[in-house]
Amino acid sequence: MPDKQETLLDPAPDRLVEAARYALLRRLAFAMRHHMVVHLQPIGMITEVMERRLQSASPDLAQMHESMTKINGFSRAAVQSCLDVVSWLAPESGAVVALDEGVGECMALLRSGFNFRGFTLKDEVGSVSLPVARAGLRNVLPACLLALTDRVTSPADLVVSAQPGSGQAMLTVAVRPGQGSPGFAGDAPYRLLEWHEVEALARADGIAVDRSGEQVRLTIPAA
Repeated sequence: MPDKQETLLDPAPDRLVEAARYALLRRLAFAMRHHMVVHLQPIGMITEVMERRLQSASPDLAQMHESMTKINGFSRAAVQSCLDVVSWLAPESGAVVALDEGVGECMALLRSGFNFRGFTLKDEVGSVSLPVARAGLRNVLPACLLALTDRVTSPADLVVSAQPGSGQAMLTVAVRPGQGSPGFAGDAPYRLLEWHEVEALARADGIAVDRSGEQVRLTIPAA
C-alpha cells in the first residue's frame, strides 16, 4: 500500500500543457527559422560584392571598410536573433517584460508568417508598462492568435489592444475583416491548436482567458 503521506497526482493536466506547448513550438518553428536567418542573408550578398572588388587591381579600401562594418553589424544582429529564439524554446525562469514590449516581441516574430497567410497583425496596445511574465505572454498570446486564425478565412486583421488596470491588464485579440490579399495556403501546419489546449496553457501561466466568437480577452496579472 502507498504511504499515507504520499500524494498521488493526476499527470493528465501536465501532459496536456506539455503537449500544447510542443504543438505551439512546432507551429512557431517557421517563424523562428525566418527570425534567425533574416540577418544572415545580407552577409552573403555583401561578401560576394567584396570578393568582386578585391579582384580589381586597386581595391577601394574605404568601401571595403564600409562593407566590413556592415557585416559586423549584421553578424551581431544574427547572434542576438539566435539568442532570442533560444529564449522562446527555453524560457528564463522569472523573466519579466513590459506588456507593450512583450506584445511587440510576439508580433515581430509572427508578422511575416501571418502576412503570408493573408492575416495582418495590428498592435494597438499603446504604452502599457505593466511588468508581466514573459514566458506566459509568449505562450498564450501566440496560441490565441493561431487558434483564432485556424478557424477563420483570410483576408482578416488581427487587432491586439490593451486596457491596463490595478495589478493586471486586459489584452484583447479581435478578428476583423481585412482588405488585403487572401494569402497562400502553403504547407499544412503541424496540426491545429484546440481551444482547450489554449485554455490549459493559460491556466498553467496564471492567465484568465475568455473567448466570445472571434474575440479573446486575456486577463494578465502583473509579475
